[in-house]
Amino acid sequence: MAAAPEPGEPGKGKPFKLLGILDVENIPCARDSVLYGSLGSVVAGLGYFLLTSRIRRSCDVGIGGFIVVTLGCWFHCRYNYAKERIQQRIAREGMKNKVLYESTHLDPGRKQTNSSN
Repeated sequence: MAAAPEPGEPGKGKPFKLLGILDVENIPCARDSVLYGSLGSVVAGLGYFLLTSRIRRSCDVGIGGFIVVTLGCWFHCRYNYAKERIQQRIAREGMKNKVLYESTHLDPGRKQTNSSN
C-alpha cells in the first residue's frame, strides 16, 4: 500500500489554489489564516445576528470579520515565520563559524593563557 503523499511534493497532483491565486498547500501560513478567517466570519456574523436580528448587516459583519481575522492571522504568522528564519540563519552561521574556528587561535571559546617564559 502506498504512503500518503507529503504536502508540496512535485508530481503528486494539482495543488489546491484558493480563488485561483493563493496556493494554500505550499505557502506558509495561508491554510491557517483562511481557516481562522472563516471561523471568525461565522462567529462575527452569527454573533451580530443574535444581537440585532438584522440579516443583511450580519452578512456584512461576517465578511468584515473574515477579512480582519484572515489578515490578522496572516501578518502575525508571517512575522513569526520571518523571525524564526532569521534565528535559524544566525544559528546556522554560528555553527559554521564554530566548525571553522575550532582549535585555532581565533576560537572565542578557547581560553587564552599568557605564560611568561
